[in-house]
Amino acid sequence: MPQDKRILGLIAGNGKFPFLFAQQARRQNYKVIAVAIKGDTSFFLSSFVDQMLWVGPGELNRLFSFLRSQNIKQVVMAGQVNPANLFNDRLPIDEEFRHLFNALQDRKADTIFSAVADKLKENGMELLSSTFLLSDHMAPKGTLTRRGPSEKELADIEFGRTIAKLMGGIDVGQTVVVKDKAIVAIEAMEGTDKAILRGGAIARGHAVVVKMSKPQQDLRFDIPVIGPRTLKNMSIVKASCLAVEAGKTLIIDLDQCLAIANKRKICIVAA
Repeated sequence: MPQDKRILGLIAGNGKFPFLFAQQARRQNYKVIAVAIKGDTSFFLSSFVDQMLWVGPGELNRLFSFLRSQNIKQVVMAGQVNPANLFNDRLPIDEEFRHLFNALQDRKADTIFSAVADKLKENGMELLSSTFLLSDHMAPKGTLTRRGPSEKELADIEFGRTIAKLMGGIDVGQTVVVKDKAIVAIEAMEGTDKAILRGGAIARGHAVVVKMSKPQQDLRFDIPVIGPRTLKNMSIVKASCLAVEAGKTLIIDLDQCLAIANKRKICIVAA
């Protein structure tokens, strides 16, 4: 291993986001040291990083100790960790996790992740933006699919965007599902995919999904992300349009997203 190779720590959750980051980092000659979360991270990630340690969701002390032992100074968080762990009384937790959790003023995403970022800083590590090295994967402005939005869909996008920004402002969620200027679902702790399925079932077709960044979005964590799974779930409930925020939404596998959307005549627009 070249002695001058730069090192990055990766706290990896579920989905393809950790893979995308690890691949891009290694292309740019970074050594990637990952912490994988049991029950969330894919086992296949080990083939995309230089070293990986498995920890339980409540094992913060092992996480920090491992990253320190590897002389990590910069860390990126990529991928969601199952929020249901917050309510799992059987989840083994260490003293570091218990101390952090008891000090929280609430259990909103920003509160939890900010506390983790503070703990990383106490341990001599900087939490970088989740978009670090991934600027080419942020949503470009404009209509991305062959089909553009109809006038009715544009009205629902504008209506949904306002609601999504309001919800993001109080850290409830980033996604709303709209039909005929009626909010049929608002994302909460269950995540985007389940909000789409729930809202789409109520709408019974032709729903518009709007996903926006928070007004004061901390780019270090919980940034808006869409990918093939998003489009597949929209297809299941026959949703017709996906609106995201240009330059602030990470797109996983854009080509695959567009292939699914174009086949199902789903419009994707970034504004």
